Amino acid sequence: MIKKYLHTRFRVSDMDQSLRFYTTILGLKLTERKTSPRGSELAFLQAPGTESEIELCAFPTSGPVEVPEDLVHLAFQVESLETCINRLKKANVPITEGPIRSSNGTTFIFTEDPDKYEIELMEYPKEKM
Repeated sequence: MIKKYLHTRFRVSDMDQSLRFYTTILGLKLTERKTSPRGSELAFLQAPGTESEIELCAFPTSGPVEVPEDLVHLAFQVESLETCINRLKKANVPITEGPIRSSNGTTFIFTEDPDKYEIELMEYPKEKM
């Protein structure tokens, strides 16, 4: 059966705009960019501390991406939610929900990428020493 989770593909409307968001604002690393045999533009992104990737796919002939609300979201752990909030505000990227503190002390916000894929950014409570 399954040996290892590798990647998830998300179709995007504008590859350059999406890459700016995921690399510059969120800090993911671009590991590969290429064109598929059928002409799709592909980009693979990796978050620190993981081997799995997000694959962005731009295929303009299929029309613009329309993401239904609450279809899917990506969740990332962050070192400092305050730093993320400041970076999002500086880039004029809206925070769509939060910050919210859960009962276990995790604080999180939601934002959206350029195609309105929902992104959750979570700061876990610092361990008490």
